[in-house]
Amino acid sequence: MRRLGLLGGTFDPVHYGHLDAAQAARTALQLDEVHLIPAHDPPHRHDDPRSSAFHRFALIGLAVNGYPWMRASDRELRRTSGPSYTIDTLQALHAEGWQPSQIFFILGTDAFAEIGTWRSFPHVLDAANFVVIARPGTTTSAAFTRVSGIAERLRPPGTNPPDPRKTWVFPVEARTRDVSSTLIRTRLTARDRIDDLVPATVARHILAHHLYGAVDDLHGEDERITSQAA
Repeated sequence: MRRLGLLGGTFDPVHYGHLDAAQAARTALQLDEVHLIPAHDPPHRHDDPRSSAFHRFALIGLAVNGYPWMRASDRELRRTSGPSYTIDTLQALHAEGWQPSQIFFILGTDAFAEIGTWRSFPHVLDAANFVVIARPGTTTSAAFTRVSGIAERLRPPGTNPPDPRKTWVFPVEARTRDVSSTLIRTRLTARDRIDDLVPATVARHILAHHLYGAVDDLHGEDERITSQAA
């Protein structure tokens, strides 16, 4: 069976931390593809995305270029009414023929610790496998203590679950870069470099379109920001 990885989020903007998580999950679970899915209306975010759906999707497309196993998906962006709930996305995939055991939803420890607040919890855990990636400064075990009834679902990557037709939670203790979208936006507002946080093509698009408070002078200050990313 093919194994499909899903990495959802606001991606406001996409960064190396997202790419590292996708790579860690693919390696640990032998995934055939990983789709990055920007949310149209993130239900757990109190403010609107700082950048439009068009730009967030374009940035993901630039970021995954060069990774033949990674895709930018507009699945949730095409659903323009109502919040972008994970359970809706998973059920849509089921309707297309994907079995829950074939789907691996990737998220960081910080997001998984809040999964009890998600729509259709705990039933969402039956709709896909979940791959929990350790974030810098955190462990998967710390996140699991905040989710009730999760112990019986845990399986180390690389082991054969007792029933391959069921869904499981796989902890992945991988090294991912300590990057956040908030840090990127903060640096841009301060007219500081972002070449260590995002791929060069992503940095150029952000600066060319003046996203997140990026400076206006594309031939002056912006050259300093992107000089080492070129």
